Amino acid sequence: MRETAELDSVDWRILEELQNDATLPNRTLAELVGLAPSSCLQRVRRLRELGVITGFHAVVDPRTTGLSLEAVVSVNVRPHTRPVVAAFRQFLMAQPETRSIFHVSGQADFLVHIAVTDSTHLQAFLMDKVASRTEVRNLTSSVVLERVETRALTPPTGVKARRRRVEP
Repeated sequence: MRETAELDSVDWRILEELQNDATLPNRTLAELVGLAPSSCLQRVRRLRELGVITGFHAVVDPRTTGLSLEAVVSVNVRPHTRPVVAAFRQFLMAQPETRSIFHVSGQADFLVHIAVTDSTHLQAFLMDKVASRTEVRNLTSSVVLERVETRALTPPTGVKARRRRVEP
């Protein structure tokens, strides 16, 4: 498990700006957060080294690519052991329909976000790919009616950004 990184208010501003637009040139990012470009670049490098920033990616709207139907699939597997969970996770990650996977506690073992072309594609994915696996005990699917984009991660209410000590 990673240790929690100490983040100050400038780090949080950098994270917010990059989460909203990861293509920002360093000079623009530095202006937005009130730093010199060299200091901003050092901060971003530090955030990557600490594992706070784990990568940059493009957000693609599946509807524009012909994948107009999204669903969240709840799946239970048995036995719920590490080897079964690992194999099932690997299987899901290999499926082109899979957008994200959550291994969760509660009624379901997995919540799987998928994008498919239509209801026929959804049925084929559920019946032919998922339900046909021997470890799958049951599944339910919920069609996504509306997807609201998440916003940038910011410090939770009541959590203060730490003040960074200036090195001599």
